[in-house]
Amino acid sequence: QVQVDESGGGAVQAGGSLRLSCTFSVSSLFDRAMAWFRQAPGKEREGVSCLTPSTGNTYYADSVKGRFTISRDKGKNTLYLQMDSLKSEDTAMYYCAARTGSGWSLIASWYDYWGQGTQVTVSS
Repeated sequence: QVQVDESGGGAVQAGGSLRLSCTFSVSSLFDRAMAWFRQAPGKEREGVSCLTPSTGNTYYADSVKGRFTISRDKGKNTLYLQMDSLKSEDTAMYYCAARTGSGWSLIASWYDYWGQGTQVTVSS
């Protein structure tokens, strides 16, 4: 049974920062693409950022490019999302996900394992 545990969400004012963490119970998932998604009330789940360990490449949605940074610590089986210059429109439940197949995507259906989500609320 794969466990995916997120933490780091909270309430901040616009312009502030948060760092989300996501720990995976299975280290082999770190050889595959990992991603962060978010979902605001009444909206579809949106891909925020993806990291491909095999190439070291990172990908970002246009809405967060230049403000968010995805990274990982393989020794800790942990994926991070550093979020700076937060805006009210970043308010959402944030989820991390891992894929068991090859390739990468910011499409939610590509991912096999999901965390329970951590809430981020940005007040203006």
